Amino acid sequence: MLKRLAAAALLAATVLPATVVHAQRPTVPQGPLTNGYLCCNMRTYGNSISDINYDEQGTSIVAVGTPARITDYNMRWFDASIGGKPQKIKNDYSRNIPMPAFAQRYVVTEDPKQKMAAFPPAVRDAILAAKVMPGMTREQVLMAIGYPVAGENPSLEATTWRYWRDSWSEYQVSFDEKDLVKSVIGDPVALSRVLAPTP
Repeated sequence: MLKRLAAAALLAATVLPATVVHAQRPTVPQGPLTNGYLCCNMRTYGNSISDINYDEQGTSIVAVGTPARITDYNMRWFDASIGGKPQKIKNDYSRNIPMPAFAQRYVVTEDPKQKMAAFPPAVRDAILAAKVMPGMTREQVLMAIGYPVAGENPSLEATTWRYWRDSWSEYQVSFDEKDLVKSVIGDPVALSRVLAPTP
């Protein structure tokens, strides 16, 4: 009897491990560890930035053109050093964009501040204040308030970009046939936060 039990135990010890199936961890997509600049004004909760870029209490702005370097890639965010401080830029609402392409939206190799120097003063001031005004180009809107999330804005060529100030407050930036801002519409609170005063 004891011999049979020992044989069964030995069989279980040799057969069972072979039948265990290990789930493979998904491979993290890697991309270039770019040295550059932050594309646009982004709002951070300490050391975390979401692509939704909510303008909520408790956030602070990391300014367009801040020196930035991609340091690592993860499944849902990339790690960066921005202005010498560690940040995670999270792909919360643009998951239809592969992580390397997502990261290269935000860390760009050409300094936006050099481009901004050639903009009209009112446009430059609006960008620095993270606000939008009629007559801005698409590039200037991106610098001012960041990218609209790709999950709701699959094409940056669309005539209207949809943004969110917070979970309940949406606003939209519409462009004319020359790709200049035609209008910004939304609730009064959102407009008071995002619309630059008319010069």
